[in-house]
Amino acid sequence: MRSSSVMLLWCVAFNCHGASAPAASLRAPGTRTIATPAIVEPIFENGLKGPWQDHGWTQHLPKQGEAEVLSLASYGGWILANESLTGVYGGLVFRFRANPAWGDFFQVRVDSDKADINPRVTIGPQHRVDLEGGWSEVFVSMSELNPTLTPFKRVVLRAAKALPGKGEVELAHLGLTQLDPLLAAKAEALRAAPGQPASFVVDCAAPTTAISPLIYGIAFSALRENQSDHQFKVNATARRWGGNPTSRYNWEIGNAWNTGSDYFFMNTDYGHKTDFSWSTFLDVDRDRKLMTALTVPILGWVAKDTKSVGFPVSEMGKQGQTPDENSNAGNGQNKAGDPLTPGPQSLTSVRAPPEFIGQWVSAITEFEKKRGPSVQMYILDNEPMLWHDTHRDVHPNPATYDELIERTIAYGTAVRKAAPKALIAGPAEWGWPAYGYSAADAKAGFQLKPDRRKHGDVPLIEWYLQKLADHEKQTGVKLLDVLDLHYYPQAKGMGVGDEGQTDRESSALRIRSTRSLWDARYTDESYIKEPIRLIPRMKEWVARNYPGLKLSIGEYNFGAERHMSGGLALAEALGRFGQHGLYSAFYWTYPTEGTPAFWAFRAFRNYDGKGAHFLDLGMPTEGPPEGSLFASRSEDGKSLILVALNLSPTDALDANIDLRGCPRADSQKVFTYSGDPRGFIEQPKESTVGHSVRLPPYSMSVIEVALPKAPVPTKPAGKPATP
Repeated sequence: MRSSSVMLLWCVAFNCHGASAPAASLRAPGTRTIATPAIVEPIFENGLKGPWQDHGWTQHLPKQGEAEVLSLASYGGWILANESLTGVYGGLVFRFRANPAWGDFFQVRVDSDKADINPRVTIGPQHRVDLEGGWSEVFVSMSELNPTLTPFKRVVLRAAKALPGKGEVELAHLGLTQLDPLLAAKAEALRAAPGQPASFVVDCAAPTTAISPLIYGIAFSALRENQSDHQFKVNATARRWGGNPTSRYNWEIGNAWNTGSDYFFMNTDYGHKTDFSWSTFLDVDRDRKLMTALTVPILGWVAKDTKSVGFPVSEMGKQGQTPDENSNAGNGQNKAGDPLTPGPQSLTSVRAPPEFIGQWVSAITEFEKKRGPSVQMYILDNEPMLWHDTHRDVHPNPATYDELIERTIAYGTAVRKAAPKALIAGPAEWGWPAYGYSAADAKAGFQLKPDRRKHGDVPLIEWYLQKLADHEKQTGVKLLDVLDLHYYPQAKGMGVGDEGQTDRESSALRIRSTRSLWDARYTDESYIKEPIRLIPRMKEWVARNYPGLKLSIGEYNFGAERHMSGGLALAEALGRFGQHGLYSAFYWTYPTEGTPAFWAFRAFRNYDGKGAHFLDLGMPTEGPPEGSLFASRSEDGKSLILVALNLSPTDALDANIDLRGCPRADSQKVFTYSGDPRGFIEQPKESTVGHSVRLPPYSMSVIEVALPKAPVPTKPAGKPATP
């Protein structure tokens, strides 16, 4: 899990572009010349109108006359919702008054309750007419806000950049306008127009690829919703106990963690509302038939209690920030933002040597004898090359090649002794820089790379694998079964979770960035500026240095969970994981129910709401650049499940799917999701898959195909992993 301070550190090291707010510039005069259409659905006029409700999230200030006054500092915004809203509208109109020195800062969008599927429109002079008294009137046509006139329930207004002070903005005269007949006719014509022809092929005669069910994993976050039930509605197959706080988890106390730099270096009890101990986690996974990947600390220090703090104000003086709930917990920086020197580790922590972790694994083994098996693999800590930032109160010095291998061998030996048959995974490194260099290299500069040069100028992960292979040859003890790495796209604006830019260019980039997982022809569009091809690269590293290891992506996320680009990127990744033989993958953390990312999981894990899912044997496919197709079949060859993605935000695809080598289909069903809050909707039935299947813009479709007999017999590449 990455914090903003960690990202800043690496961006400085690689000279990538930061995300600081643009400099203020005087707002240009409005240039809109068209008259403002009449409001037919008032939203705010001296108070909210009718069924419209305030869904947050910004602070409201004392009203001035008939205007609502909002604090839009820190990217604040206002969500206005009407669950009963129906009909189509021509645009959105509102008036605002704010400091003209801030320039243009407003961003607006319309969307459904949970799916942010429409563009975010940044207000410019072309949208404004300037009025007396410093007021401006804005009109944004639905041709920009909602090009396909998709039903929506919410209007969101927000600051697109950081505003100074309280960011005080007055708003008035807000509403939806009558539909322009020309816009309505154009939208209807677009809906009725034929889609772009697109040809897809499924090779039924080729060897199949075994798809491990563990690629459909999620993670828990002790910082997010604890054991809330909705995380399980994605119908995941496995759950990872991971993230920064797990590096400091004290299993003996049960609910003792340290939040590190993510949240003021505080020892805390995440179970203050519910029991959040390791045993409860395993019980929940077992009851829900989920396998567990469990992170064990190898950092050497764990929380000593649930109250201490790493940078106490009482001892170290006033600091840049403290949380509302604990004025003694500093952020470890002085008022100028400079890092403070940590105190002794004993302020928050006690030593956790290998024996201590071995005792925990032994306790888990005994627990499983009584309750049944649950832990599929043990992961050796979390992102060691970031410890000097995320846990700098107890590990202020950057980790080196030697420290990583020494801790891996010491703690891996303890885990292996306590659980001889368990899988052990590592090193759980966070991303591209840590695949090739140590944290000590990062501090000194990647051009100098003193630690890497000291170790034969061999990339960190390859050296790590070589040393563990040598250890097995010398001792006969295997300490690593799974190469585990994390992946986050590094291009500007991608974000994590709900965060991330969703303008047309950023959305397209987000979807393209998935190619860094597998495509040798794709040059990563970030500071990396070279092909990553992560999964093939991992396979090559393993083949050269430690043959036989499994592969896992222990954390990944593409951002914009509420936008279709985020959902499509996730669906693309899940399909590629199966195609390329990954053993396991764990999304960070889990998508909010009803979002496009949620439905991306359900495309593979429960698209019909009755448990129907992608099958265990993958089949080769071909398709055009604007779409993707993933294919699976049953063991008996009588059923095919296909997942088709239309990656274009504007054009429908009339997809012809050639089932090459298969007998003629008996029947098919098509389920499609393109932002509808209800999820996947079954489409009118077609008699054969040879007919064109309509794929709406920005959509996921699942196609069930029933065959009268098995395809040409093929030998699977291997059997799926058994959960």
